[in-house]
Amino acid sequence: MNDKLKIFGLGLLGGMLPLAAFVIMNGINETTPQVDTVSDSQSNKYAQQTRFNWTNAVPSEDFVLASESSLNSVVHVTTKVEKTHFQRDMFSEFFYGPGSGGRELKQYGEGSGSGVIIANDGYIVTNNHVIADAKEIEVTLNDNSRYKATIVGTDPSTDIAVLKIEAKNLNALPLGNSDNLDIGEWVLAVGNPFNLTSTVTAGIVSAKARNLNMIGGGKSSNGMVPIESFIQTDAAVNPGNSGGALVNTNGELIGINTAIASQTGSYSGYSFAVPVNLVKKVMKDLISYGVVQRGYLGIQMTDVTQELKEDKNLKNLDGVYVASVLDNSGAKKAGIVPGDIILKVGNEPVVSPSSLQEKIGSRQPGDKVAVTIRRKNGSVETKEIILRNKNGETSLISKKEIEKNTALGATFGTLSSKQKQELNIRSGVEIESLTAGKLKSAGLQEGMIITKINNKPVASAEELTNKLRGSNGGVLLEVMTRSGVKDYVAIGL
Repeated sequence: MNDKLKIFGLGLLGGMLPLAAFVIMNGINETTPQVDTVSDSQSNKYAQQTRFNWTNAVPSEDFVLASESSLNSVVHVTTKVEKTHFQRDMFSEFFYGPGSGGRELKQYGEGSGSGVIIANDGYIVTNNHVIADAKEIEVTLNDNSRYKATIVGTDPSTDIAVLKIEAKNLNALPLGNSDNLDIGEWVLAVGNPFNLTSTVTAGIVSAKARNLNMIGGGKSSNGMVPIESFIQTDAAVNPGNSGGALVNTNGELIGINTAIASQTGSYSGYSFAVPVNLVKKVMKDLISYGVVQRGYLGIQMTDVTQELKEDKNLKNLDGVYVASVLDNSGAKKAGIVPGDIILKVGNEPVVSPSSLQEKIGSRQPGDKVAVTIRRKNGSVETKEIILRNKNGETSLISKKEIEKNTALGATFGTLSSKQKQELNIRSGVEIESLTAGKLKSAGLQEGMIITKINNKPVASAEELTNKLRGSNGGVLLEVMTRSGVKDYVAIGL
């Protein structure tokens, strides 16, 4: 019996010793700060691994508040598209004159996107491509109420458009400052992807001043100069998000979602938004004048690449390189010459042509801008440049004057004597620019010449716009292409 007790006691003692050692070691670990270590097999040393608290990294409460404040300010935009083609009847025209016996052929389609309420009396910002070619536009608010919308104005250069609905006391989204946006900052994309209304996604600012060469193929045409300086984010944006809001965690609008980088047409990790500081300028001009009155430096520029630095013996890669200077431009009059490097606009550094475009594009003709440049000899100077419009003028054009040359989404210009002689015509007006409206839906294009309306010659742009506004039912236009081919287009008014 005693032997059994001795064996039992020794076994118990043997089991207690490891338990005691475990408790002692565990106690030491609890009183000593814990450090995770990772073995470095190459140097046989220890590298400290810090712990990251993801709970504090994502400001979930800010996301909730920002989402709540923006959902009621983002709307669903749906469009009905109608394109008209005029089929001529050559037999009837032979006996009864141009345009006789022809008939209209119509094509119909639909589209959708998003928009942002910017004023409580019904003004809404969206993308130009969302409402392009639209015959009817309908806006659905977050409470499912619906309104017919009219186009206040469009700006193809930035892909921005302003709509108006007849409603009051709407929830306008506060406008932030995109210049203060930091890379890595959290943002929300609010819109209606795939017709899924009131959708919110989150991401960070991945980059600023991105140029995609997306607007107009990245090239100037008929006076339209693309301005691209996108905010890049990794917030999920899909078809239908276009025209929606990019919002910071304060619930402020800091961009209008415009494009995605994708080979499939759906979200693949990158999305792009027009900075709100550029949007502010565009929407104010469209509301006040119907068109954007934009100031230009009057230069052609390029990135400062390593190859250019070595070829031109430049000091570093900072700024943008002035390749040429246009005559009668603000830059020319201020003494800017080819070979200069633009380093700053005001106190803000210029890092790329797109960032310079954004800074100048938010200003208007007549504005004075301090531009810091570096000369070929290395000296740094600050020049005051007075911005001018594309015609070389510093004054703003009045709304009344603008209306004389615009109608149905088109801007017209009277032909010069030389142009008439080259085309062998006595009268006509040129379509200088064309945005969403009935003329574009009818198939007219920039650069076309309108020679007659209802078989009567057109002598000036003002005469044409007055007749287009004063006609009821429809008009028949005689048009001429750039190659000199005549055609007829019927437009219902």
